[in-house]
Amino acid sequence: MVLVGRNAPDFEATAVRENEIIESFKLSDLKGKYIVLYFYPLDFTFVCPTELHAFNEKLSEFHSRNTELIAVSVDSHYSHFAWLSTSREKGGIEGVKYPIVSDLTKEISQAYDVLVEGKGVAYRGLFLIDKDFVVRHQLVNDLPLGRSVDEVIRMVDALQFYEERGEVCPANWRAGDRSMVPDQKGLQEYFAQTK
Repeated sequence: MVLVGRNAPDFEATAVRENEIIESFKLSDLKGKYIVLYFYPLDFTFVCPTELHAFNEKLSEFHSRNTELIAVSVDSHYSHFAWLSTSREKGGIEGVKYPIVSDLTKEISQAYDVLVEGKGVAYRGLFLIDKDFVVRHQLVNDLPLGRSVDEVIRMVDALQFYEERGEVCPANWRAGDRSMVPDQKGLQEYFAQTK
């Protein structure tokens, strides 16, 4: 299911942030900020901790863009808490500072259409939600394929650039690169400058 252009499915669930259990974490409480909501299969696995740490290492870059990171898996909040208490050297995610939501009922994974049929875990789904709570970008990777955090930051930059300037971001655009006016003349001018 494509969620781009639709309101993000809201949810209220238990989450863990560092040493704190949040009994009632509601996604829509973040309305007014950009949100990167991403799903991962399971705690205490292999690719997953590399992703959680990689996102955490760029947390200040997301925050400087008025963007909140939220991770979700089908594990319990007790499992999240234990994983957060386990050192990186032992495969844990100690030091990760953004909320990790428990989707034990799998309702959130179903709402975002990332639940792997017959396996009971989520694909590596990622959703960029704008300040008005509309999904503007989605990406779903199969279980063995880790994501690029730099690409997620690039997408946040592109969305914010478009909202501020009204110009579109061509292939491989990065902050500071040329953009284009979204019409035929703008396209022709863009190609004329890239010869």
